[in-house]
Amino acid sequence: MSKERDFLRVSSWYTALAPYTWDTKFVKLRSEAVAALASGMDAEAAKNFLYTVAGKATMNDLAVPMGDIPGNAFVFVDTCAPTDTERFASKGGAVYSPRSALFYLLQSKKIANAAANGEVEYVCLRPFRNITKAREFRLFIYEGELSAMSQYHLIRHFRRLEGVKSNYWSLAQDFVKNIVWRIPVKTLVIDIYITSSKDILIIDLNRWGECDPLLLRSWERDWRDPAGIQVMAPPTEVSGDVKVSF
Repeated sequence: MSKERDFLRVSSWYTALAPYTWDTKFVKLRSEAVAALASGMDAEAAKNFLYTVAGKATMNDLAVPMGDIPGNAFVFVDTCAPTDTERFASKGGAVYSPRSALFYLLQSKKIANAAANGEVEYVCLRPFRNITKAREFRLFIYEGELSAMSQYHLIRHFRRLEGVKSNYWSLAQDFVKNIVWRIPVKTLVIDIYITSSKDILIIDLNRWGECDPLLLRSWERDWRDPAGIQVMAPPTEVSGDVKVSF
C-alpha cells in the first residue's frame, strides 16, 4: 500500500486530525475476523459466524470500547463504512451491541472488497449522530488549495442552503487553510459535516479521482480554477400554456 493510500485510512489520519472530527475508538481485528470480512457473507452466513470461536472473540474485543459509548455507535473500518447494508438504509448505521455491529460489517460488500485488498486492520467506533443531510459536503482539495465544494446528498434542492452557501464556502476555505499543513497528501477529497455552531468535522478522506465528483460532474476539468460551492438548483417552474405532443 502506498504512503498516500495508507494515510487516508482513518486509523492513520486520526492522529493528525483528531481535533477536527468526532472522538473515535479503534479495535484491532484478528486475522480470522479480517478473513471473514473479506469473504463477503449473506445474512445467514454472517449469523453463523457470530457463533464461531473467531466471531465470539471479535465481539468480545468490541464489547468494552462499545460499552464506553453512550447510546448507539456508528461502526466502520479503516477505509469505508457499511453504507450498502440494510442497517444503514433503515437506521443510518446505528448499532447498539457488538453482535449487531459485527453482523452488519460482515454483510457489506464495500468492506469485503476493502478487506480483500488488504485495506482493513481496525474496526472504528464513534458515537452515533443524526446528521442533517443539508450540512454534509464534499471538499475537493487540489495541490493544497480548496478548489470546489459540493452538496453531498443529491436527493433534492435544500432551500435553506441558498442563504448560507457563501458563508459555508468561506468556512470551508478557512478550514482547509487551518488543516492542510497536517496532511502529507496535498491533492485529495474530504467529506465534511458543518455543525449548527458552524464547526467543521471530518467524516472521511478519499483518494483523488476514486470517488464520485458529485455536482462537479467530472474529474476532467482544470482544478486550478476554483469552482466554488455547488448545490442542487431549485426545481424549474413552468408557467403559462404548456402544449405536449406525442
